[in-house]
Amino acid sequence: MNQAPEPDPDSPTIKQLLVEATALLDSESPRLDAEVLLAHALQQPRSHLLAWPEKRLTAAQLATFRQLLQRRCNGEPVAYLTGEREFWSLPLGVTTDTLIPRPETESLVALALEKIPADAPQLIADLGTGSGAIALAIASERPRCTLIATERDPAALAVAEENAQRLGITTVAFRHGHWCEPLAGLQADLIVSNPPYIAAADPHLTRGDVRFEPRSALAAGPAGMDDLTAIAACASRHLKPGGWLLMEHGFDQGELARQLLEDTGFSQVLDYRDNASLARVISGQWPD
Repeated sequence: MNQAPEPDPDSPTIKQLLVEATALLDSESPRLDAEVLLAHALQQPRSHLLAWPEKRLTAAQLATFRQLLQRRCNGEPVAYLTGEREFWSLPLGVTTDTLIPRPETESLVALALEKIPADAPQLIADLGTGSGAIALAIASERPRCTLIATERDPAALAVAEENAQRLGITTVAFRHGHWCEPLAGLQADLIVSNPPYIAAADPHLTRGDVRFEPRSALAAGPAGMDDLTAIAACASRHLKPGGWLLMEHGFDQGELARQLLEDTGFSQVLDYRDNASLARVISGQWPD
């Protein structure tokens, strides 16, 4: 019977490693990053670190942690290093083929749930699903609904399908295609999307974690409005009368997004703020 490897007596303790790593990391949350990476190297929950601060690592565990720490110091996002990101309390697998789900996008999910009656068997579409975060969050809260999640990148679509299988969510149909293309012949009660909305020349695309994310999931033309415009146009053809369109947009695009939906023919156009009080989600209803 194989025995588990013994801790290296010369290894720093968990407590020492966290102090060291926190000092090395230059990020918005160095202590949290250090804890997540160390827990991942140990294949334990973060609570394990608090329970066993004097524990030492095996040589293999220490090597794994040092490698992860170096890659984080080089700027790689924690979610890509661990292969997982929590969204709406769902553990989602992510890869470099998908955008990393952000907390502010939960505002889009919350607004969608306000529009969907709890007991209504509605048809919901999520355009550009990426990791499947939005579709799976809605499906987890509205099990009577049928969802169609579209994605033009086959690699990202595969990640979304794997997430659904792992979570045991069976009410989402994943379809390959750009925006509304997979909705041919269908009309939805609600369409949601978190599309690319950053201007192509925005310097933020070359900084921080964003550098490692797929550019196609971030940038959308000179003003960042190309995909928002395309979705507004196609959604108007695939919404039932009285149906809603909800789209995430940039913090400085609220007025442009409002004008876009009004010009397309939507009514009751409203812009909503996220938890940081930044304009984040535009909504409009297709006329009856």
